Amino acid sequence: MDKNFATRRRRDLIIAAGLAGIAALAPLFVKDVYVQNILILTLMYAALSQSWNILSGYCGQISLGHALYFGIGAYTTELLFTKFGVLPWFGMLGGGVIAALIAMGLGYPFFRLRGHYFVIATIVIAEIGLLLFQNWEWAGAAMGITIPIRGDSWLKFQFLRTKLPYFYFALGLCCLAWFVTWWLEDSKWGFWWRAVKDNPEAAESLGVVVFNSKMGAAAVSAFLVAIGGAFYAQFLAYIDPESVMGFQFSLLMALPAVLGGIGTLWGPVLGAAILIPMTELTRSYIGGSGRGVDLIVYGTLIVLISLALPQGLVSLFSRSKAKGATR
Repeated sequence: MDKNFATRRRRDLIIAAGLAGIAALAPLFVKDVYVQNILILTLMYAALSQSWNILSGYCGQISLGHALYFGIGAYTTELLFTKFGVLPWFGMLGGGVIAALIAMGLGYPFFRLRGHYFVIATIVIAEIGLLLFQNWEWAGAAMGITIPIRGDSWLKFQFLRTKLPYFYFALGLCCLAWFVTWWLEDSKWGFWWRAVKDNPEAAESLGVVVFNSKMGAAAVSAFLVAIGGAFYAQFLAYIDPESVMGFQFSLLMALPAVLGGIGTLWGPVLGAAILIPMTELTRSYIGGSGRGVDLIVYGTLIVLISLALPQGLVSLFSRSKAKGATR
């Protein structure tokens, strides 16, 4: 392994451990429930974007249909809990496995498509999934599912008096998604994905099984996103098709990675740390007029950041390092 690459990976791991430790202490100083809610959503979307980045960033298969896997995780968990009494922890794992299997099943025909055709296919299949759940009576159809609250319990992953358990779970999920990405980045899969992204034909000529590489990326990405969907369902205690499978979820998974730096380790985390609080704050403070002022401000900021830093916010750090090296 290249010495500089190995040093960078160790440094990334140390920085991640330090940031996770600081984040774990945040609830000691942040008592406002609204701010805690923003922190939880930020951590959740950082995990979701990191998961999306595995398929779309590292492997280069841009998906705008990940809301399907998010919804599958949510619905699997809550249907098992409300209909059969299965604890949410088992529902999360079951939803993750189902989402991964569906991702591979969809990948069989879809990975034969390229470019914008693949993107359109992911949007279409996610919308089909949304329509199916809106008309599936057993799963509550458009009315959705209300999760029965039976007091604070880690066993049933339900909390009424405090949001702190949800915060720490979201932090754990974010750390898991980051660590999985960090580990895969230096594995043979990580090298295969980057090769497939750069030049599929050249990668195949060197012995990379392109189709299997894409399927692996899709399975890992969908599994982690489904875990996030299950968490979100427990957090809200109510789900309907639009609230967990709407197109906005696919966008909010992609945007942090795109703004932070697609195909990078820190891009999704950095993008989510800026994008999600900005989304919530603009909605809360200037979104009440009903005129869409919050969306205008929010969209303008995204455009300005994208124009100023087309390679993402992480490029700021690479520039500062380059300047330091030339001095």
